[in-house]
Amino acid sequence: MSTYDMDISTTSRYLDEPSEPDRSNYVFSYSVSIKNTGQVAAQLIARHWVITDANNHIEEVRGLGVVGRQPLIKPGEVFEYTSGTALPTPQGSMRGAFLCITENAEQFEVSIPEFTLSLPRTLH
Repeated sequence: MSTYDMDISTTSRYLDEPSEPDRSNYVFSYSVSIKNTGQVAAQLIARHWVITDANNHIEEVRGLGVVGRQPLIKPGEVFEYTSGTALPTPQGSMRGAFLCITENAEQFEVSIPEFTLSLPRTLH
């Protein structure tokens, strides 16, 4: 077991109601689960997202915390949150990183694996 380690899992969902496909506005929610699998408590300080649409246009988003919080996650604990983004295309992806700091003021980065944002497929 690593001293500093977080397990990240994600899910995404297309939101039909706020989306406006005729105006090239596709809205998605995404949920992130962060489990501290390390040996020390760590606080999530900042985030960096790389959002890519189907035209390979990239938008980078950086900011403090997530959904207005900077949670302290103890070993074995899980922090979950849901947020959202909009794309001009019906498909895209997100990936990124969280910056964390331990109670001893040691910083480390946790990679967020790429996940897909896509309209659900339907059969007619």
